[in-house]
Amino acid sequence: MEEASTELIGVLALDDAPGVGPPPGSDADLWRGIAGDGPDAHAAFTELFQRHAEAVWNYAYRLTASWAQADDLLSTAFLAAWRTRGKAVLTRDSARPWLFTVTARLARDERRAGARLAALVQRLSRSTTERDHADAVAEGDFAERRLRRVLAAVDRLPRAEREVVRLCLLGEVTTADAARLLGITEPSVRARTSRARARLRELIEEDPLD
Repeated sequence: MEEASTELIGVLALDDAPGVGPPPGSDADLWRGIAGDGPDAHAAFTELFQRHAEAVWNYAYRLTASWAQADDLLSTAFLAAWRTRGKAVLTRDSARPWLFTVTARLARDERRAGARLAALVQRLSRSTTERDHADAVAEGDFAERRLRRVLAAVDRLPRAEREVVRLCLLGEVTTADAARLLGITEPSVRARTSRARARLRELIEEDPLD
């Protein structure tokens, strides 16, 4: 989510234009204010961020138990508010319930992505030996490092293969849907997926974990 953090910094960077008055006091007023353009919209958004950022970060941390993930979720949730530009309707006068709802959805999506990565690691593994629960717990750190290596390996694939991996293996998009999205035939999707699986195995195994 580094891109989201960078974009959010740009959104919060206020112009030094003179004559910009203070933003309205209520969240509802701020929510309407960010739907406009110019310095007033940026001032309203900055006030909204300053008002709720700490609470949203704390909530994100409770959901993830990770400082880094909480930072990412904070940036992405507020970036979603900016991109919505006041179109979403607040259920109450406070923007916090809406921000919490978005943060929870983003955290859930990240957990699902993590689960898909774990499944991908299993599919790429050549070993089918069952391990008992104690072994699985003891090797938790190894599994986490292996997940990170899978992500790094995906990034090293050629673009065509990287696209099908992210769609079909990580996103669980069907072959037919992937073909329509990429503008290619289904046999081409299957061929790229097969090549990507083989290449991922090579990339992961050429630098084995200790």
